[in-house]
Amino acid sequence: MDGTTRTEPLAGQPPDGRSRSRVIARRRSAVMFLRIGIWSVLHFVFYFLQQLAELLAPLLLVAGVGWWALPRIVGAITTQTAGPGATDSQAHDILNTISGTIPASVHIGTHWITAGGLITGGLLLMAIAAIGATLSALAAREM
Repeated sequence: MDGTTRTEPLAGQPPDGRSRSRVIARRRSAVMFLRIGIWSVLHFVFYFLQQLAELLAPLLLVAGVGWWALPRIVGAITTQTAGPGATDSQAHDILNTISGTIPASVHIGTHWITAGGLITGGLLLMAIAAIGATLSALAAREM
């Protein structure tokens, strides 16, 4: 022996430094691939929710405001035509019938849908769209 001690590599370890750097590079690329995959899925989810919210929010908001305003408009017209100078009682009766047929709420399955609920839903969807845009931008920055 020449006085130097040689140590054998442990089981599962590469024998030299170059092989070790290759293993580390492979692990880093695998971790990077996994990270990009996760952020891509998150970016898709946030962007999809943003698009869905941006599509439905105005529809719910306009439907809710229209449903809320329609009985009030018809009621205002009905009270104006019912004054002492009202000449057309038939139009007054038709407006009273119409104002009585507009429901205050609709029951579908186990859900009650109201004008206020549609307005609130539209505003919440706008908030979800803003949050989705923010999270999507953050996810894109992390990729």
